Amino acid sequence: MPLQTLVARLPYPSRAVQRAIAVAAVIAQAGIGVTGSVVRVTGSGLGCPTWPQCVSGSMFPVDHPEYHALNQWIEFSNRMLTGVVILVAALCVLAAWRIRQDHPDRKRLVTLAWAMPGGVVLQAVLGGMTVLAKLEWWTVAIHFLASTPLVWLAVLLLRAFNEGDEPARWLIPAPTRKLLVALVVSMWAVLVAGTTVTGAGPHGGDPETHRLNAPIETLAQIHGGLLVVYLLVLAALGVQLRRAGAPKRLWNHYAVAWVVALAQGGLGTLQYALGVPEALVSFHVLGSALVIVATAALWTASRDRGPVTSLEPAPADSAKVDVKA
Repeated sequence: MPLQTLVARLPYPSRAVQRAIAVAAVIAQAGIGVTGSVVRVTGSGLGCPTWPQCVSGSMFPVDHPEYHALNQWIEFSNRMLTGVVILVAALCVLAAWRIRQDHPDRKRLVTLAWAMPGGVVLQAVLGGMTVLAKLEWWTVAIHFLASTPLVWLAVLLLRAFNEGDEPARWLIPAPTRKLLVALVVSMWAVLVAGTTVTGAGPHGGDPETHRLNAPIETLAQIHGGLLVVYLLVLAALGVQLRRAGAPKRLWNHYAVAWVVALAQGGLGTLQYALGVPEALVSFHVLGSALVIVATAALWTASRDRGPVTSLEPAPADSAKVDVKA
């Protein structure tokens, strides 16, 4: 196929390029959630009241009596950042596809790479639904929660560039694996509870947006309580890792998970005590992305898929296999 031939003509991505593209994917998937929070706390969620156009009849902000120009441009800029995410996603696919043309066994790498543009499409649809629903709190929650597995998959993609494709071999025993699974489940429970606090909080993206009719104090306590559960499971996991003699690399990721989770908990407590100031909201969203990254990295470090074989192109005398992405 012409596209396969075109990809084959691309230079083989070096180890540095592979890593740079994968790191960019993690940053892009995490960053779009942070910029979305800026839209929300500045009340710019309906700065562009239609979708995919900004205002009826124009893709760009125009003078409008109901919408302040600054709010329009904040929302419009966030939409334009989606273009950066699309570019990074495309680079992931091209790099993985080019690698697989020299190393046909790298199917998992290509699958993870395709999850990046697939996620962009999903988020674009959900973002449109959120705008058309006038920022109803539950649509904002779904829009945010849909981004969390994309951050997780980006971390897996980063790891996939630097590991083989052998069946996963666990580096920890079964009881420890169960705790690791419990840690992941508790992490997503914290994230879900956080969206309810946001739904009942003062920053809805627009002053007229309908809010969740529930006591925010109770929701915040549930959110904080689930973070405590995450920390307790993390502590129990550490005990099991010591008993199992976990490798140093796994311990390093474990320590990072503790630092990020404690910082996020402290930030959330400060945020609540100060009355949820706008700036801290965006930092808290960034913290949630970092918790996902740290937990996903801990997950990947607990398994081994063999040595990576695709850091260099295949020998010139070996026949390339024409594969579909």
